[in-house]
Parts: sequence; structure tokens; C-alpha cells
Amino acid sequence: MKNQYNRTIAACFTGYIVQAVVNNFAPLLFLTFQRTYGIPLSQITMLVTVNFGVQLLVDILSVGFVDKIGYRASMVMAHAFGAVGLISLPLLPELFTHPFAGILAAVVLYAIGGGLLEVLVSPVVEACPSDNKEKAMSMLHSFYCWGHVGVVAFSALFFQIFGIDNWKVIAFIWALIPLCNGAVFIKVPIPSLMKEGEKGLDIRELFSTKIFLVLFIMMVCAGASEQSVSQWASTFAEKGLGISKTAGDLAGPMSFAILMGLSRAFYGKYGDKINLDRFMIYSSALCIASYLCISLVPMPQISLMACAVCGLSVGIMWPGTFSRASASIPRGGTAMFALLALGGDLGCSGGPTLVGSISGSFGENLRLGILAGTAFPVLLLAGILLCSQCSSRS
Repeated sequence: MKNQYNRTIAACFTGYIVQAVVNNFAPLLFLTFQRTYGIPLSQITMLVTVNFGVQLLVDILSVGFVDKIGYRASMVMAHAFGAVGLISLPLLPELFTHPFAGILAAVVLYAIGGGLLEVLVSPVVEACPSDNKEKAMSMLHSFYCWGHVGVVAFSALFFQIFGIDNWKVIAFIWALIPLCNGAVFIKVPIPSLMKEGEKGLDIRELFSTKIFLVLFIMMVCAGASEQSVSQWASTFAEKGLGISKTAGDLAGPMSFAILMGLSRAFYGKYGDKINLDRFMIYSSALCIASYLCISLVPMPQISLMACAVCGLSVGIMWPGTFSRASASIPRGGTAMFALLALGGDLGCSGGPTLVGSISGSFGENLRLGILAGTAFPVLLLAGILLCSQCSSRS
């Protein structure tokens, strides 16, 4: 029975690679947009805010339509929006009077696809038969990291060979992944999330559950802790530390993504032997330390190493919270995964926005912005401890 879902799981893994392309390709071009179209950094910040803001809105709306139209149709639609958005990114700035409006429109399109994928992929893998759900979930989320690595590495190589001015070509290349994977989802078997005759909890029932409220806060902080560094790593390395574009991409976001992926792959392999709560507590403490090193240590080499270590520290947070929720609230259903995705995207939007806004207020000093972002891993650690208390009392 498990074998028939292998292609489904593989397609879900690829779906998170699509999610990685959607979230991490445009940030590599922030300074290029600034130079080419004359867009100030304060407006560039809006691209991050809108991307995750639209994903957040999709998370909310998906509760009402995913179960009605089905997971297959929703998966195909998610990939279609992702592909159209990536194709539009190089085209629309040339068609709009104001190039920024064109970029923003493209971001909205692929953000719709990204938001749907965030809601759909995890519950489908959770529903597929497997020996250890927590390990499968962590391995799934590691593919987001490998997608992130691939986006940065392949894009950096392309820019090095063909020049940053040809960025539009690679946008079309990245669009091929959602196009092909969307076609795969037309045929693969999609398991049912609930047992026959069983009904999932609704939004009101979920928010009346104390442990869900804690898990929701954890997801907000997990998204913010991850993206506050990830989204600004390339710009921080290039502008804040004064190194080249290629070196900045490799030393910043790619090293971040590699270590985040290794953390998730490690738990995906050995998770049955590791206490999840303890692993998340230690990871939170390491995350706080990395934020402080990035923002306070004046040596560029130490700051870059801290960016990478931050990726290692946040790796378990997102999949760990999903696994915690699945085990604690078995009847959560689509609504639970959608709301958790909403919380994560709220953090993904709010974290980088806070960093960018504070940086802009202090003369575009990204160090100060990231220092303010330390609040997120601190709150995350508090949430994990509260979650443990809720579990021990139940």
C-alpha cells in the first residue's frame, strides 16, 4: 500500500522545491531591481511583505475551498499560479508604466501558488502511509532547503557565466519546475486526510484549544526567525559586508539553506531516537546566539558564519511544529494545517519587514534590523516551553 504513494510523496517533495523557488529567487535580485529600475530599498521591502502577505491571505481562504474542490485540483492550481508568476516576473515590468507595479503583480501571482502549496503539501504527506510521521515531515521540509540551495547555486552560476543582466532567462527556466510537477499531480493518488465518516475541527474549535494557540504562536516565530535572516542574507553579505554578488549569494543564503537542510535531513533520518521538544529548545538557543553574532560581532567572517549557523538552528522549527500539531490534535484536518501555514507566513512576512523597516530607519543598517529580529527566536523558545507544559498537563 505504501509503494503506490511513493510518487505522491516524491511530487510533494518537488512541491516544496517550487515553494523554495517562489520565496528565494526574487531576493537574489533585490539590488538588481534597485539598480535597473531605480526602486529604493524601502519599496523592495514591500516585495517580501506582499509575497508572504498574499500567502497568508491564501492560507485563510483555503479553509473554505480546498475540501470543496479537492486536493488534486488545488495542487494543480497551486503549481499553475507559481509558473505563471515566475514567467511574469521578467515580462510585466516592461509592460507596466511603473516597473515596480509589474514586479509586484508577478509576486502576487506566484505568492498565490506558494500559499496553496504551504497549505496542501504537508497534510498530503502526513496522510500518506509511513513508519514515522515526524521523520517524514522533517525530510519533506528538508527539500525546501535543497530547493533553496539549488536556486542560489544555479542562479549564482548562471549570473557568473552569463551576467546578472540576463536574469530574465533564468526566471523562465525556474518556471519549468512548477509546470512539470503540476502535470504529475494530475495522475498521482491523493490519500484522504480524515478517516471515513470523521470530520475535522473547524476554526472556532481549534482556537478554543489551548495547545493550538501555543502552536500557532510557535509557527509565527518559526517563520519570522527563518526568513528574517534568509530573505536579507544576500543583501546583507553584499551591501553590509562589502563582498561581491556571487560570494554574497554563496556565503549568505546558500550556506544558510544547506545547514537548514542538513538539520531537517538529520532529524528525518534519526528522529525516532531524538526527543523533539529537547531538540527544538536547543535549536532555539542556538538561533538566539546566531542572531546576536550577526548583529553585534564586527568581524565579517564571524557574521557570515553566524548566518549559516542560523540556518542550522531554525531547521527543525517549522516541520517540528507541524509534527507536534499532528500528534497533539489528530482531528485538526485542513483547517489546522491552513491556520498553521497562516501563522508561519505571518511570521515570514512580519520578520523580514521588521528587519527592513528598522534598517531603513537607521540609515539602511541591516545589523540593527537583525538585532531587533532577535525577539522572534526568544519568543519561539518561550512557545516551545509552554507547549511542553501543555502536553505534560494533558
